[in-house]
Amino acid sequence: MTDDRKVSPRVLAISWGHMDVEGLTPGKDFKLYPGGGRLWDWSETGTQHRPGVQPVDVEELLSYGATVVVLSRGMQLQLEIDPRTLALLGERGVAVHVAETVEAVQLYNDLALTQPVGGLFHSTC
Repeated sequence: MTDDRKVSPRVLAISWGHMDVEGLTPGKDFKLYPGGGRLWDWSETGTQHRPGVQPVDVEELLSYGATVVVLSRGMQLQLEIDPRTLALLGERGVAVHVAETVEAVQLYNDLALTQPVGGLFHSTC
């Protein structure tokens, strides 16, 4: 890791419907990427639990230089991942990890120590 690398913000705490992220205002769902993050407003792209995370949802993470992406499926695994999203990440050579939200946060925080990681986190169902 070089000193000029943009670091992905760490998730400091996660509970049902609430996340604390380093340097950001607390919220429910987040898009995190190298150099920052923001609240993830599903209405911006029409995201719903099914078909789930869409290609457009991960495009922003890639635009900030994420070379690995962590996608959370919610605390009860209700959020699906659109197969087109996984295909897009594969075509771009981006490593992807899909997990329940608490597990996804731990994996993301571990990866953020050494890699330009992006993540989408849903803190409820």
